[in-house]
Amino acid sequence: MGINNIDLPAIVVEQLFNSSLIDNEVAAEKANPISTPIKTETASKSDNDAVQEWKSLGNNNKKILIVLKSEDAVHLPDNQLTFLTGILSACNLSLADVAIVNTINHPEVSYKELTTYFASKVVLLFDIEPATFGLPINFPFYQIQVFAGNSFLYSPSLNNLENDKIEKSKLWVCLKRLFNL
Repeated sequence: MGINNIDLPAIVVEQLFNSSLIDNEVAAEKANPISTPIKTETASKSDNDAVQEWKSLGNNNKKILIVLKSEDAVHLPDNQLTFLTGILSACNLSLADVAIVNTINHPEVSYKELTTYFASKVVLLFDIEPATFGLPINFPFYQIQVFAGNSFLYSPSLNNLENDKIEKSKLWVCLKRLFNL
């Protein structure tokens, strides 16, 4: 009998897992629609313990954070959302796999806050300069940059990409490398 094939009596399993294996909050989160405000405590607590509401789109199942800025919509305009979902589906991803954050809703946000809260492994910056995002390094468009346990990719806005085949192809080359396609 190997270590992977150990049969435990039911009483031992019951004692090991005396509470529910599924957190009710997590189960309720999965039942909610994709777009929900997420509440977290801010780093600097005030007397009444201020709570930060993160406006994001997506379920973040694969810990991929998409950061952009759009003044035209809460998250992003419909045409850009359609274009982005096309990009995601080409990468074998969906909105459920990512978290989209519009910096217009959070103007003072830094990479530390977002990557920590969303537990991101990959961060796509659309028209957000790395230095503006709080990164201590600067890198050009279409260069995958590994920093602080994350892979960052900086590219032009979705609006500019949608209308430029050359820029789209540059992004696609990076996405193939980033997601092993």
